[in-house]
Amino acid sequence: MNFNSVATTSTSASFEIENNECFYLENKADVYLNNKKVLTSEKNVFTLNNLKPNTEYNIFIEDTITKSKSPVISLKTKSESSVINILDFGAVGNGKHVNTPFIQAAINVCPAFGRVVVPKGTFLTGPLFLKSHMTLELEKGAVLLGIKERESYPILKANIPMGNNDFYLGSWEGNEADSFASIITAIGAENVNIIGEGTIDGNADFDTWWFKAKEKRIAWRPRTLFINACKNVLVEGVTVKNSPSWTIHPLMSNHLNFINLDIQNPFDAPNTDALDPESCKDVLILGDTFSVGDDCIAIKSGKIDISVKNPVASENITIRNCNMHSGHGAVVLGSEMSSGIKSIFIEKCIFNETDRGLRVKTRRGRGSKGIIDNIHMKNIKMDKVLTPFAINSFYFCDDDGKTEYVWSKEKLPVDDRTPYIGSINVENVTCTNAKVCAAFMYGLPEQKIGKVHMKNVSVSFDESAEEGFADMMSFLEPMKRNGMYFNNIKELVLEDVIVEKALNEEITQINIG
Repeated sequence: MNFNSVATTSTSASFEIENNECFYLENKADVYLNNKKVLTSEKNVFTLNNLKPNTEYNIFIEDTITKSKSPVISLKTKSESSVINILDFGAVGNGKHVNTPFIQAAINVCPAFGRVVVPKGTFLTGPLFLKSHMTLELEKGAVLLGIKERESYPILKANIPMGNNDFYLGSWEGNEADSFASIITAIGAENVNIIGEGTIDGNADFDTWWFKAKEKRIAWRPRTLFINACKNVLVEGVTVKNSPSWTIHPLMSNHLNFINLDIQNPFDAPNTDALDPESCKDVLILGDTFSVGDDCIAIKSGKIDISVKNPVASENITIRNCNMHSGHGAVVLGSEMSSGIKSIFIEKCIFNETDRGLRVKTRRGRGSKGIIDNIHMKNIKMDKVLTPFAINSFYFCDDDGKTEYVWSKEKLPVDDRTPYIGSINVENVTCTNAKVCAAFMYGLPEQKIGKVHMKNVSVSFDESAEEGFADMMSFLEPMKRNGMYFNNIKELVLEDVIVEKALNEEITQINIG
């Protein structure tokens, strides 16, 4: 057995076990710290907590069945300048006392490379603003619980004037917009860690944030964790749940690591995506579990106004060893993709009972900088996914989403509003109990999808499946156990692709080449 260190702070360390399994180990592994067993892991990714700062440790793992042992990894935790407990600043963890100023005071006075500790207890709070060179640690049993009243939330204005350019501050669905600050907010910070075994609870419900969710009331709904213009951020180990809207939203940030998280929202909670990196670079999403009311991971890069004013692509994003337990889409690109999405790598994940597996959403009007390219999916297991693969160039979003300009299947002129989908590569994917359509990929007639390469892919249908829609497109008829449908693709390569128990043609190809 081999394993690697993937993140280290002053009190925690995360590791990834090398194998060909998706998310779960074939056999559980015992984890030894300085020759003492401290953990039994059933997953490929695990985290050790409660370590001592600036301390050397030896770690190895052992298969619980075969007794195969790994080499020993020697690791030294990072040093820290100070430890600050929020209780010393007046915080009270009874779930009733409003703790915003007390916790914020602890954050404000924390010296560089210090650690602010949230101990066991339920701490009711409004938005907290993090700063550079700090760690926020939620100990086991600690809960940061969001205040329900929106009047207690500061408003992030759409932008702040800065000479010839504006600073993009508040965001809503790919546009600059006034929005409420999030329970955890970081603006322009670097070297920030949010770690621990505790919980960040947005405390949203259908009487508060989810009520009339599409209406702007004072400002747009907050996220639970908002990271804007930051770099070198680690979010590790915590549970995040009941988000008012998107759960974790990194915007125009880079060098981000989201490791061993558990993100939970009710299945019917509106717009509660789990993790939406938007215009971000060099992102690692590793070992996370998602069960949410919208997309599990949605990679974005803004709408066309942002692409004209401040184009920043999302690129070099790795998603590995994650478990998408439920959601609308497992890994979704778009539909806000006007500044481009490039070099995305998805590997060794489980997609279970999501509406769609890999999903690309775009439409005319996203703009010529809206390029989706170099997308790779490899070694994935899907079960009970309605449509395992969906690429939709006619996605009917926004106020004009159902206009003829968006839905027309006629060849329209290519101009500065026309997006482009380049290469999509899928390899070693098994889909069982699919329901609606094995694959639905439909490019624009005037701007065909560049290349789709599928190798060693199998899809078998649930014989008791009910009909549904392969994707959100005007005039698309419902389907049931439909085979793979490809339309408007320049180059289509299918190697060892199998579709079982379809009710029609296993593979349909139209306008290929």
